[in-house]
Amino acid sequence: MSDIRNPKLLYLKGGLFLVLGLMAAGILLAEHWDLRFAALLAVAIWAFARAYYFVFYVIEHYVDPGYKFAGLWSFAQYVLRRNSAAHRNDSSQRSPHDQIERKITYENLK
Repeated sequence: MSDIRNPKLLYLKGGLFLVLGLMAAGILLAEHWDLRFAALLAVAIWAFARAYYFVFYVIEHYVDPGYKFAGLWSFAQYVLRRNSAAHRNDSSQRSPHDQIERKITYENLK
């Protein structure tokens, strides 16, 4: 399946997400009306929205401009790869043979 590129369909998709969120929040508040519950629900929604913004905007524009995320699973893979690469690049844990191999591999990429 290809990506949606039609602006009208993209706006429709965004609108459907908004309607779905409003309906879910409305049902939760209707079943469990309490000011504390409403405040916690609002904070949870806000925090998840900020986390989503962080994953797809802050990382892409400020941390690693060369990476384009395709979803939350893509972000998780990116973080795991980045952590394992940082661990592999720690020369204090590498043998001299590994360091030479890494240098040769880097020189071949030039």
